[in-house]
Amino acid sequence: MKIIVTASTKGIGYGISKVLLENGNDVVISGHNERNLESALDSLKSYGKIHGILADLRNINDIKNLVDESINILKGLDALVYVAPPPKPGNFEDTPIEAWDEAVKSLLLSAVWITKISLPYIKESKGSYVYLSSFAIKEPQENLILSNVVRISLAGLTKSLSKELGKYGIKVNMIMPGWIETERVEEVVNSKTKKEGKDKKDIIKEIEFEIPLKRMAKPEEIGDLVNYLIAKNTYVSGASIPFDGGLLNSVF
Repeated sequence: MKIIVTASTKGIGYGISKVLLENGNDVVISGHNERNLESALDSLKSYGKIHGILADLRNINDIKNLVDESINILKGLDALVYVAPPPKPGNFEDTPIEAWDEAVKSLLLSAVWITKISLPYIKESKGSYVYLSSFAIKEPQENLILSNVVRISLAGLTKSLSKELGKYGIKVNMIMPGWIETERVEEVVNSKTKKEGKDKKDIIKEIEFEIPLKRMAKPEEIGDLVNYLIAKNTYVSGASIPFDGGLLNSVF
């Protein structure tokens, strides 16, 4: 399959790309930092057909170029896996107005833009969209106000598009990761360490204690789920799927 994975030079996007490559897919990764992109390409090249394009998801022209260049490279598109760089941790009072504008661009508008631009190719292949959001949209987390509020819009986009695009054979789903071993989680842990005056190891133990499986997940584990959701014979569409080790308390 021919796949674009956005914001994929590190963390969850990188782990997803690695798994997709291991399963024989042709993958384009993207990132806004050239050094990180080159590093990711170098470390992923042994797993399969990997390509990289520099793109800032907050810039619609970069997104247009990402899709256009990907089509030139891949000669088609079967799936788009949307991952966005996370906003900085913070509470409502301490978060400036400008940060809200950036979060909306990064976490919502970029998803709308890349979906709109890539849609003709996904229609042609009867392909899939998979959006990565956060478990915090169901149970808001302390000190993550931007993520709590803005990411929830992807749930509405996912369900709406699954209804609208299903007639073309297109599947649209969203994954809500919980605590995953990434630099982002390390940033959140460091923020909690400073705020609460506790040792970093103690903060991690407290987090893992609350998770029924008693551990954080690895990014590659999300890749396994993505690989299933984009398969041609998958019937799942319109779903918002928790990936949190059982952490969420809600029934639905």
